[in-house]
Amino acid sequence: MRAIEIARRMVELGSYEDACKAYILALHEGAEPAEELEAAVYLLQTGASYKTAYTSFLSLYNRGLYREDCLQIMTEAFYKPNEKALRSRYERNCKLLERYPYLFRKDFPAFRELPIRFYPFGTRGFVPFYVRETRFGEYVNVNETVISRNFFKDLEKPILASGVYSQYELEYLNDNVRKSELVGRENHIYLHYPDWETFCAYLQCFNMRKLLGDKKFVFLIGDELSQYPMDFKERFGIDYDGAAKPIGIREVHRLIWHAQLSTHNGGDFFNEIFDAHPNLLAETSLMFDSMESVVEEVETILREESSVQGAVQRFAAWDTRVVSELYLLKNRTAKDIFVAKFLSDTLLKERENGPWLDTGSRIAPAMFFQPHFHNIIYSIYADAKNQTTLKSEQYDAICSSPLFRNFKYIKTFVPMRRLTTSHGGTVQFMNNGALRGEGVVGDAVSQRVLNRSFMMDMQNRIYRDSVLVRFEDGKLNPKATFTALAAFLDIPYTESMEVCSEWGKPLDYGGYIAGGFDPKPVYKTYDDFVNDSERCFIEYFLRDAYEYYGYSFLSYDGGEMDLDRAKALIEDFTTVNRYIRDSWVRYMTKKLGEKDLSEEEVAKRAEQTADDQIVRTTARRVGNAQLLLRGLHFVNPAGQELCMVPKLELDPALLEQPLYH
Repeated sequence: MRAIEIARRMVELGSYEDACKAYILALHEGAEPAEELEAAVYLLQTGASYKTAYTSFLSLYNRGLYREDCLQIMTEAFYKPNEKALRSRYERNCKLLERYPYLFRKDFPAFRELPIRFYPFGTRGFVPFYVRETRFGEYVNVNETVISRNFFKDLEKPILASGVYSQYELEYLNDNVRKSELVGRENHIYLHYPDWETFCAYLQCFNMRKLLGDKKFVFLIGDELSQYPMDFKERFGIDYDGAAKPIGIREVHRLIWHAQLSTHNGGDFFNEIFDAHPNLLAETSLMFDSMESVVEEVETILREESSVQGAVQRFAAWDTRVVSELYLLKNRTAKDIFVAKFLSDTLLKERENGPWLDTGSRIAPAMFFQPHFHNIIYSIYADAKNQTTLKSEQYDAICSSPLFRNFKYIKTFVPMRRLTTSHGGTVQFMNNGALRGEGVVGDAVSQRVLNRSFMMDMQNRIYRDSVLVRFEDGKLNPKATFTALAAFLDIPYTESMEVCSEWGKPLDYGGYIAGGFDPKPVYKTYDDFVNDSERCFIEYFLRDAYEYYGYSFLSYDGGEMDLDRAKALIEDFTTVNRYIRDSWVRYMTKKLGEKDLSEEEVAKRAEQTADDQIVRTTARRVGNAQLLLRGLHFVNPAGQELCMVPKLELDPALLEQPLYH
């Protein structure tokens, strides 16, 4: 029996919940158009899944089927209940713009004459209906937390942007472009809208009250574009000529999060590229917990002090102006302290190494932050619905931190190095630490295959606007890579990005992993720290990342994998096991040597502990393999599927060498 027939039978029996499930199944199975309409109407009437119903009506309409019926249903069910709110917003925005001095056209159409009707879909977005063309467009969310273009590519002239139909992007421009009075020159934001009626239609969706108070925007409609840029002194009698004012703590609204995908991933290379950028407040890699501790400590001291002078004395190692401003801020937040720390450090280092921060720039600088962890550890488990879920304390700490949550605008980029290469470097690093008496070598293979920091939760804002950039591309094609990355991060590509530096001073390496633009780290294989079985295991269980991000397999042959083959590979993890076992023997020998035991007993117990650790580690690897063999599909705690962070695409015209595979 077909799903549609089951649904009808369930309706006859009065089993409405089962009927809805069957109707949804029928839609997924590919029902006939009449059946699709029937299912959509039933789902809408019962309130079971209005989004499914909406999507079906929209699909039928766009395919030219039952157009009158679908449009009427959608209008009655989705548009009219929201029409009053849309009209009210439109008329309120029109009144605000009628009084706004830098919009030169005021003939707003009546609400009923607007060429676009916005049909709400969910709580955030709309599907536009173009009245004259009698067609629906693509879904839009004017509050989508994504900056879609490189607004700040060229800062020689005032910012000019065409067709910005995003409330979020308009607020972003308003918040990050400095006032003309602060930069000592004409610095308005010029917004060009080719079509007056389309601009007016979007006033149904915008909140102009948030945008007009500072009078930063100049709206140019159609051929008014020829007026860009304006001479405000001649036209409006406003003279902005003067010295630029210092950057204020609360002018900084955006954060660039340099995410740590894993250990030994070449992240310092990216820090060195963005160091001394004229539009960034950038530090070297900082331990995340230490930065949180600094913020808490600073807040405690500021609360203790009763005067600006006292605060300046307590923070003698900070920039005096920054401390004074921070102390006097009302309702001071962790973000304010965070920004103040970076700003102060930058100003102090400039006095040592020469200036690089453009304090007269048209835009406020962005925070550039790489919160560092000793390691990124994920655990894997099956949830109540038998879906595979991942959990990481480090990831959760980032998501809940006020250092992140208090930034309105966040751009995220994730560097990736070939995963087996990064793994080999990690084992070497772990072993070097163990030889110095700093703990033991961990199960680096399991840590590697469970670490899926290259996947993002679309419901998590701090990952919403993100991109992944390959370490190898940065090394082999730096101009193409960093031009593209600068564009994504919405900063200018500058000469400072062609030099690896720290606090503005060019670096002299001596073999460190980042190694400037030396390509040797790209080809290093770490054969002493990883064998072929370990590589094959990693490549297979991270094969989606290899394929999506353009890495070729070195050890995995592309063949089928079952538990028996996985177990055979695990049994041959002789390289990593040797380092794990040896580190445990050393660790336990030292620990047991502090007790009243014979050398023979110490050696015996140390060897046994190391052997037990290998047994437990092997069992854990097999358990992980069993879960991963179910498929590389992962969900967030709410059951929503995780997806790949988009890969940074390079301009082929800028490539100096073929892309690395």
